[in-house]
Amino acid sequence: MPLTELILTENIPGLGAEADLVKVRRGYARNFLLPRGKAHEVSPGALRQLDALKQKRAEREARELNEAEELARRISKARFVFTLETGETGKAFGSVTAQDIMNRIKNEVGAEIDRHKIVLERPIKDTGEHEVAIKLHHDVTAQLIFQVKSAEQPHERGAEAEGGASDEPEKRRKTRFFHRKKEEKKETK
Repeated sequence: MPLTELILTENIPGLGAEADLVKVRRGYARNFLLPRGKAHEVSPGALRQLDALKQKRAEREARELNEAEELARRISKARFVFTLETGETGKAFGSVTAQDIMNRIKNEVGAEIDRHKIVLERPIKDTGEHEVAIKLHHDVTAQLIFQVKSAEQPHERGAEAEGGASDEPEKRRKTRFFHRKKEEKKETK
């Protein structure tokens, strides 16, 4: 397939940023990039505009970097507490996922972050303090520190024992039931 050389006028993921010279297939250039104004054909006039595009790119990158640094400061200051239901042995029934962290940041910090930028190897099921990295920009990574606590449910053993059929322990009742059934079998023979 024949290729054509273009100058990009805006950032296109997977292809390049403003002022990049790229070689693409003619059909892609003719049907997508050129009609939508995302690129210009290489010509002497377009090469003169290259400096203006480079300046536009530098301004955009500086703005994105400043926004990412500001967001990183806000995230670093935030302290979250997640609550998980746990069983009697302390094992968690749920977990804290990247989606949970993303929602909490959106609600409390007021920033929209893609959940794929949260570096979480596996969902968090342990209680205690955890630290998670969030890649906001290729030069900026924020560290989010949060607590995971157990949702304590008061267990009253006295109330459970009062609701039982008798005051004797469960094992003793089962043993008596077993011996009673054994004696009944002997009597029927």
